[in-house]
Amino acid sequence: MTTEGIEGVYVETHNWGKAAKFLQALGYNVEFATEDGSGMLRNGDGPYLLLAEIPEDRKPEVQVVLRVADAGAFSAEESLEVVTPFEETHYGTQEMKVRDPDGRVWSLQAPIKK
Repeated sequence: MTTEGIEGVYVETHNWGKAAKFLQALGYNVEFATEDGSGMLRNGDGPYLLLAEIPEDRKPEVQVVLRVADAGAFSAEESLEVVTPFEETHYGTQEMKVRDPDGRVWSLQAPIKK
């Protein structure tokens, strides 16, 4: 089994309010926001943007999130460098992280099967 395309993009920022307003000016709507400076924005049926505020002393990163239908059926090819295997997250998914040849980490997310 392979991935099914881009599920979303995880974007870190130093200022949730300014970043959210910037994205809203580009046509995104806030689906939800938390009290700790994070939230999800979406533009139509496209991939979500998960925006998370981080401390000023950290460099903001961006991570692509790819959709996987079933974590149990996904088999990582030998050419993939698995950083972390599928694990349940606090936000209700299973996530695996893999590293590309340039050192970037990609997130693979699947629903939790009950």
